[in-house]
Amino acid sequence: MRRKMLCLALLGFALSLGARDKKMDAYVSRLMSKMTLSEKIGQLNLLPGGDVTTGAAMNNELGTLIAQGQLGAVLNTVGRDKIQAMQKIAVEQSRLGIPLLVGLDVIHGYQTIYPIPLAQSCSWDVEGIEAGARIAAEEATSDGINWTFSPMVDIALDPRWGRIAEGSGEDPYLGSLIAQAMVRGYQGDFSSRHDILACLKHYALYGAVEAGRDYNTVDMSHLRMYNQYFPPYKAAVEAGVGSVMTSFNLVDGQHATANRWLLRDVLRQQWGFQDFTVTDYGSIGEMTSHGFGDLKHNSELAINAGTDMDMCATGFQQHLETLVKEGKVSKKTIDEACRRILEAKYKLGLFDEPYRHCNMSDDEQAAHLFTDAHRKAARDFTAETFVLLKNEGQILPLKKSARIALIGPNGDTTDGLLGTWVVARPKSNSYPSLRQAIEEAVKGQGEVYFAQGCNIAPYGRMREAGTSWYIPVVDAEKAHREAMAAAAKADVIVCAMGEGADYSGESHSRVTLDMPETQMALLRDLATLGKPIVLLNFAGRPTTMAWEKEHIPAIMNVWFGGTEMAPALCDVLFGDKVPSGHLTTTLPQHAGQVPLYYNHLNTGRPTNDYEPTFRLYSSNYFEVSNGPAWPFGFGLSYTTFEYGTMNVEQNGRTLKASVTVKNTGDYDATEVVQCYIRDIACRYSRPVKELKGFERVTLRKGESKTVTITLTQESLSFYDENGKLIFEPGEFDIMMGSNSRDVQQKRVTVM
Repeated sequence: MRRKMLCLALLGFALSLGARDKKMDAYVSRLMSKMTLSEKIGQLNLLPGGDVTTGAAMNNELGTLIAQGQLGAVLNTVGRDKIQAMQKIAVEQSRLGIPLLVGLDVIHGYQTIYPIPLAQSCSWDVEGIEAGARIAAEEATSDGINWTFSPMVDIALDPRWGRIAEGSGEDPYLGSLIAQAMVRGYQGDFSSRHDILACLKHYALYGAVEAGRDYNTVDMSHLRMYNQYFPPYKAAVEAGVGSVMTSFNLVDGQHATANRWLLRDVLRQQWGFQDFTVTDYGSIGEMTSHGFGDLKHNSELAINAGTDMDMCATGFQQHLETLVKEGKVSKKTIDEACRRILEAKYKLGLFDEPYRHCNMSDDEQAAHLFTDAHRKAARDFTAETFVLLKNEGQILPLKKSARIALIGPNGDTTDGLLGTWVVARPKSNSYPSLRQAIEEAVKGQGEVYFAQGCNIAPYGRMREAGTSWYIPVVDAEKAHREAMAAAAKADVIVCAMGEGADYSGESHSRVTLDMPETQMALLRDLATLGKPIVLLNFAGRPTTMAWEKEHIPAIMNVWFGGTEMAPALCDVLFGDKVPSGHLTTTLPQHAGQVPLYYNHLNTGRPTNDYEPTFRLYSSNYFEVSNGPAWPFGFGLSYTTFEYGTMNVEQNGRTLKASVTVKNTGDYDATEVVQCYIRDIACRYSRPVKELKGFERVTLRKGESKTVTITLTQESLSFYDENGKLIFEPGEFDIMMGSNSRDVQQKRVTVM
C-alpha cells in the first residue's frame, strides 16, 4: 500500500511539473514577444556587481546597464541591501522589469563555513554533504544570493593543481554521488525561498590541465573522457542542475567555451541538458590568447557552439547585434539562449517575488545566518573529514589531563582554518582558533603551551604567492627557541603544520608537495626530543610526507575544516569522537610520481606497486616503489575492524558482494567498507580497480554487521569513445576491503 501511495505521489508530482513547465513556457514566450533583440542579448550578459548601493547607482555604468535591460545577471556582490538596490533598478526602472540572477562562489558554505570540498569527500558521507549544501543555500539566499557557482566536480589526478581543493578527489563513482548530493542540497525543488540555483563546473576536464598549472591546456582521448572524467558532470545533469559553467581549457584543440561537440552533442543531445550555460570569468576574451581570433570572432564561436551567457568578457554585449545583422549568428540562437536564462529566473520564483532573497528584516535574516544549529551540524560533519594516517603507540586520543605543547603556524589562527574560496566569512572572533579550542577542552585538567615556532614558509616566491596574511611573520630564531622550550615542558607535542589556507585554490599551483622547509626544520628538531608527537597536517591537496611517515608516530590529515574546525578537531583529538575519514585522493611518496591514482591502467611490464627493489626493464622507478605513501580509500580509526571472508552471490548479471565487519577495538566507530571491480578481458584496457560501491557502517565495540554491495550490469559496464554504455560478458574480479590496497577478491564469470 505504501509503495502504491508513493507511486501515486510521484505521478502527481510529475503531472504538476509538466503543468508548471507549460505555464513557464507560456509566461516566457509572452515576455520574449515584448523584448527587443538588444534586451534579449542583455539577458546573456553577466558582470561583477560592485557597490551599486548608493543613491548614485543610476548614474554609474552598471546601474545604467541594468536600467536599460542590458544585464541579465551580476556576480560578486555580497549583502542583501546592495543586492536589493540592484534588483530594484532591474524590476522598477527597466522597461520590462526582468529581475537579475545574483551569483557568488558559495563553495563550502556562506557564513557557516564547512570543510573544503576535498575534505568533505573524505567523509564519504553523501547525506552529510547534501545537508551542508542545504545550509549554504539557506544562508546565501538569506543574504540576497540566488545562484552559486558550485559544485565543482572536476576529477583531478594532479595535486600540484591548486583547485584540487575544490573538488571531490580522483574517483568518478564517488564524485558522481557527491555531485548529485550537492545539486539536491542547493536547489531542492525550487519551491522554497532558500532554494538556490546551482552551477556545475568546470565543463569540461579542467582538472586535467597539463603540469598541474592553472588555466593550462588539456588533451586526452574521448574514451578516457567518458569513463574517467565525464561521469560526475553527467550525474549532476541527471540530478537536474540548473546551469553549467564552461571551463578555461582546450578540449580537442578547441576552447571549451566554443566547443560545439562538448556543449551541443554531449551536454544537450547525449545527456539531455535543457538549462543554460555560462562561461567562466572572462573566458571568451581569453580565447584570443589561445589563438582563436579577436573578441568579436570568439563571441560568434561561443554563442553558436552553445554558450548562453558571457561572464565578464562583454563580447556578447559588444558584438552580438552586429553578428546577427551580418548573418553570422541567428536570431533563433539568441532566442534559445535568452529563453533558458529567463526559465531559470522563473524556476527561482523571481518573476512572482523578485525580492524574495533580499527582503528579510534583520531579525529574520539572523535566524538563518551562522546559527547555533548550523554550527553544530558543521562541527559534527567536520569531525568526519579528518583522516588518521598513522597512530603508533596509540598516542591518540590525547588525555585532557596532559601537558600539551601546541606548535606550528596553524595553531593560533582563525581565518587560517577556513581554506580557499571563502567570500562571505563571519567575523574571525566569532569562532575559535585551535589554541583556543584546546585550552577550552582541557580547562581545569591539563596545560597548553603554545608557540608558533617558525614562519609558515620561506621568504621569496612561495611566500609572496601564499601571503598567509592571517599568520604573523616572526623572528625565526626566537620563535624556534620558544617552540623548543614549550616542547620541553610538555608530555606530548601537537604540531599544527603544513600548508597555509591560501596555498591551494585558483591560481595556486605548486611544483613541490613537501611541507615548507621552515616548518620541516622545526619538526625535525622537535623529533629529537624523543617525546610523543602528533602531526596535524593542514593541506588543500594531497601532500608528500616521506620523512614524516618514517619519523613521526601519529599523523592526521586535517585539511582546512572551516569555522567549526577547531572544536571538531578537539572532539577527535581527545576521543569524544573517533576519526572515520578515508582518503579520496592517493597520497604519493614523492611529487615525481604524479599523477598517481588508484584506478590506473596497467602496463605491459607491470610490477607490484609496493615492491621494494628496482627491477630492470619493468615499469618502475630507481628511487621509490610505484605505490603511494597511503592509498585511495585509506583511513585508520581509534578502534580496529576485522573483516570476515567475502562472499559473492550471482543472479544473472546482478552480483551481491558481502562481508561481515566486526569492531574488535575499544571505541564505537564508523568504518567505510569499499567494493571494487576489475574487468579482466575487454576490447579496451580497463583500470586495475574501479570503485563501484561503499557503505559507511557504524559499529559499537564488539558489534558485527554484514555489509552487502549490489553490483548491476551497469556497474560492470563501460563507455565506448562515442559515449555508448557497453557490457561485455566475461570474467570480473570483485574486491572488498577498507581501502583500495587492502582488499580480498573473488573472480566471477558474468555472461
